[in-house]
Amino acid sequence: MCGIIGLCYSSPRELGKLLYKGLLRLEYRGYDSAGIAVICERKLHVAKGKGMLRDLEEKLGFTKYTGSTGIGHTRWATHGAPSNINAHPHTDCSGVFAVVHNGIIENYDELKKRLIGRGHVFKSDTDTEVIVHLVEEYYRDTGDVYEAFKRAIRELRGTYAILMITSLEENKIFFAKKDSPLVVGVGDGYNVLASDIPAILDHTRRVVVLRDHWVGYATPSSVYVEDLATGKPVDYSAYIRLVEWSVEEASKGGYPFYMIKEIYEQPQALKSTIAGLKSSKELPLAVKAIVEANGRVFVTGAGTSYHAAEFYAIASSTLTGILAVPFIASEYEAYSESAREGDVLVAISQSGETMDVIKAVRKFKERGVRVLAVSNVVDSAIPRESHIALYTRAGPEIGVAATKTFLTQTLLLAWLIAGVAEYTGVLSRSEYSEVTSLLERAPRVAEISLERSEELARELSKSYASKSSMYYLSRHIGVPVAREGALKIKEIAYIHAEAYPAGESKHGPIALVESKFPVVFVAPGISLVEQAIKGNIEEMRARGAETVGVVCEGSPLKGLLDHVIEVSCPHWLLTPISHTPPLQLLAYYTATTKGLNPDRPRNLAKTVTVE
Repeated sequence: MCGIIGLCYSSPRELGKLLYKGLLRLEYRGYDSAGIAVICERKLHVAKGKGMLRDLEEKLGFTKYTGSTGIGHTRWATHGAPSNINAHPHTDCSGVFAVVHNGIIENYDELKKRLIGRGHVFKSDTDTEVIVHLVEEYYRDTGDVYEAFKRAIRELRGTYAILMITSLEENKIFFAKKDSPLVVGVGDGYNVLASDIPAILDHTRRVVVLRDHWVGYATPSSVYVEDLATGKPVDYSAYIRLVEWSVEEASKGGYPFYMIKEIYEQPQALKSTIAGLKSSKELPLAVKAIVEANGRVFVTGAGTSYHAAEFYAIASSTLTGILAVPFIASEYEAYSESAREGDVLVAISQSGETMDVIKAVRKFKERGVRVLAVSNVVDSAIPRESHIALYTRAGPEIGVAATKTFLTQTLLLAWLIAGVAEYTGVLSRSEYSEVTSLLERAPRVAEISLERSEELARELSKSYASKSSMYYLSRHIGVPVAREGALKIKEIAYIHAEAYPAGESKHGPIALVESKFPVVFVAPGISLVEQAIKGNIEEMRARGAETVGVVCEGSPLKGLLDHVIEVSCPHWLLTPISHTPPLQLLAYYTATTKGLNPDRPRNLAKTVTVE
């Protein structure tokens, strides 16, 4: 979810200023480093570094650069820690090609080893740098920049939005797109490329949203596009549309709030998580560490991340038979005394800076515990202090209420658990492949949930906006999802909502249920669980509750509920992916119906850095 900008003119101008302004337009996407590359008089000039744009401008002077063609990038680290060296753009050995890239190259390690064997010298720890060296390698063979670029792109596995410039062809920007967003802004005597529309609107409102597998190049007067999958040229003019948004509206993708934009970004975020898992060197180490623990695995987090920890504990016990002890991070003192050398702590934090999680990590390390971090922010405090770090790679989350980070955390943890089951022999190799193939369907599962729940969430919000209390009930793997749903409506709609294992409701909570009291049921696709939930639904309806159910397609519970959202359920491990988006939408629309700002809930911060 980094920011990309590219500008191509026929003659030199104050290009650094224009690139800098474009990158400022993309700051909302979040970043840890930034840089630009400019071509002037057939020379390539690069300025980049770790830090915020305004600080880098003071230090490096982006705006002093002149040129005809240039690219810029704000980086959110995925491979390699935030640093001056790992900042984009990246250049080849000879310094004539420069590349910026959003996404994840799954096979970068094998490509890097091959290129090193061919004499290439790498300067960074990023996956991106393999792209520019591949182009250099193929240019040696072909002498044709575009052909070399296409050959390099064909070698890549993963997700990418790529821009490349070269001093060999001064007035061209080469581009390629797969899964990561990339847009062309069609100008008069110039052309613009960017990862998002806000960076283009200062130049033109005529845009082409590039499709997957499209490659090509832009000059000041033309754009050439072809479909790499078919090898056929694309008439890009048929795809030009006029953007009516303001710059602020465009930064939110046309959505009124970042939260709803991020809810709908979840399928893409899940794709990034999957790509990262497939190329992860740390994942096998994490699997081995858990298997070799002394039968003692602790798992912790705060807020939404604690719900992911609960998911891990239930899924681990169910699939692998390995018991995990979940605890809220701020309660670490109550659990650390029983920890001993050889145990493992799985520490989950979206920001990687959550203070109570950091405290738990430090306390458990003092006891000789091996720590496995799960975070969305590369090289943040918790991964740095841990023995092994796994990253969700969901991109920045601007809305305070976590959305895509919960789905990506649970997907990563499900993948990890499947790996443990395969390592211990609970799953055969073929069964493991089958499970991970089902987990790879997560992006589409999330899409289906969003498509099917939007209308009902809007409708229910009209009546729920006046409610003062609600219940969210489930069983088994659905319990942490119910807790997450209740947290969301508390956080942003300020409605008192409690989540319980459904069987617990009769032990006190049911006393509050009266006519039209909203009760939301999360029903995973496990037949025994559905049978148990059936009785709980009947109990609530007998007391006049208004029941809402998120259920699997064809569920026998449909006829018992007042309102139903049917979701796709390929595997119970995907329950957070299938069942959470409807709860997010319900919370969002209830908040906006009440006239509240869901991006900035009162009294809350995105990263909690105090205990």
